[in-house]
Amino acid sequence: MSGAEVLDVARDAIFVLLRVSGPLMLVALVTGVTIALFQAITQIQEMTLTFVPKILALFASLLVFLPGMSVMLRDFMVRMADLISSIP
Repeated sequence: MSGAEVLDVARDAIFVLLRVSGPLMLVALVTGVTIALFQAITQIQEMTLTFVPKILALFASLLVFLPGMSVMLRDFMVRMADLISSIP
């Protein structure tokens, strides 16, 4: 493998990582900001209020996004297996 091919594989891996983790990170960000805003408005400083809704939101979004995430990871693995099998 040449250096350019290695960089292509690394770039592809980073893009797959961002596409797989992006939706979950956005859900966590929106949930965290919403809870922080709620806490600032109501001045409720309960520690479990920050964790429980975020965990529930991430679990629900994982159930929603898991089929698409598995397809992206499967396609990436197929591309990597094809690349490995084509190496002389």
